[in-house]
Amino acid sequence: MRWAEFTITTTEDASDAICEMLSQLGADGIAVTDPGEIKRILEDPDSLTYADEGFIETLGDDVTVKAYFAELDDGMVRLGVKSEELENPEGIGTIYGNLKGRSVPTEDAKKMLEERLANVAEFLPVGKGLTNFGYVKDEDWANNWKKDYKAFRISERVAICPSWLPEDSIDAPVKIFLDPGSAFGTGTHETTSMCAEILDSLVTDETSVLDLGTGSGILAIIADKLGAAEVEAVDIDPLAVDVAKDNIEKNGCGDIVCHPGELKDVDKDSYDIIVANIIADVICAIAPDIKGKLAPGGVFVCSGVIDTKEERVVKALEAGGLKVIERHEKNDWVAMVCEQVC
Repeated sequence: MRWAEFTITTTEDASDAICEMLSQLGADGIAVTDPGEIKRILEDPDSLTYADEGFIETLGDDVTVKAYFAELDDGMVRLGVKSEELENPEGIGTIYGNLKGRSVPTEDAKKMLEERLANVAEFLPVGKGLTNFGYVKDEDWANNWKKDYKAFRISERVAICPSWLPEDSIDAPVKIFLDPGSAFGTGTHETTSMCAEILDSLVTDETSVLDLGTGSGILAIIADKLGAAEVEAVDIDPLAVDVAKDNIEKNGCGDIVCHPGELKDVDKDSYDIIVANIIADVICAIAPDIKGKLAPGGVFVCSGVIDTKEERVVKALEAGGLKVIERHEKNDWVAMVCEQVC
C-alpha cells in the first residue's frame, strides 16, 4: 500500500469547506498550510514565534490543502467510510455524505474530487483547485505532514499543542493537546479562536458551560481547563462525539459530560454559558430555544457566522429574546455574545 497525495491550491475562504469535503470523501489525512494564519502568528506582538527577515513576503496568499488516500496494492484508491467506522452506522451520511466505503481506480478518484471541488466553487472561491498529484511512501506519510505544525496561542491564557510536541514547546498557563487534522475543529480557524478568547474572559470556577455542537471537544476542554464548575458537550454526530471523548481523555478532563444529542437532549435545565461554534443557519434554527436553557444572567456565545449572514442571525437571535452585547470579528467571520432580554 502507498498513499496518494492530492494537492489543492485554494483560498482561505474555501479551505474549511474543502477540508470538510475531503473528510466526506474519506481522506485518511489532511494537512493545511495557510499563509494567512502563519502571517497572523508572526505579526502578533505577543507571539514568541519568529522568522527570518523577508519570510512573510515569500508566503503568498494561497492556502495549500494536501489530502492523503490509501492506494491499495491493486491500484485502487479507498474512499468513504472505513470498515472500523461501520461500528457507528448512525454517523454515516453526516460525515461521509452517504458515500459508503468502496475503492475506485485512481483516475476516478481524481475526477470525483474535481467534481466536488466544482460543487464547492458554486458557493466559494476555490482558487486554482487540484494542482498536483503524487505518491508518498507509507513510512514517510506517518510523520512528514507533522513538520508544519507548531504549538500556538489561541487566547490570552490558552495554547493548542500537537500531541507529538513536548509540553514545554510553548509557555502558556493552559495547554490543550489536540492534533491538527483530528477532525471537527483544532483551533486554527477564526471561529474557534474567537470562541476561545470569549471563554477565556468569561469562565470562572462557578460557571456552568454547555458546548453545543462540540466537534473535537476543543471548547469544552478549554472551559474545563479554565476552571469551569461544570462542562457538558453535545453533538448530533456520534463520530464527532467519539473524537471529542478521545480528546477529553487525552487532556485529563474526565469530568466533562460528553454525549450525542441536540439542545433538547442536554442534562441540565440551565447553563451560565452556552457556546455554539456551528454555522449561521443552525444558529438561526436553534435561536428560539436558547433563552429557555440560560440561567439568570447567562450568556449565549455563537460563532461560525460569515459576515454576509450576520444580519440574518442577529434578527433570529432578537426574535428568540436575545440581545447581542458583544461583537467579535476576524477576517470575514463574526462571533457574538448575547444576553437574555428581560
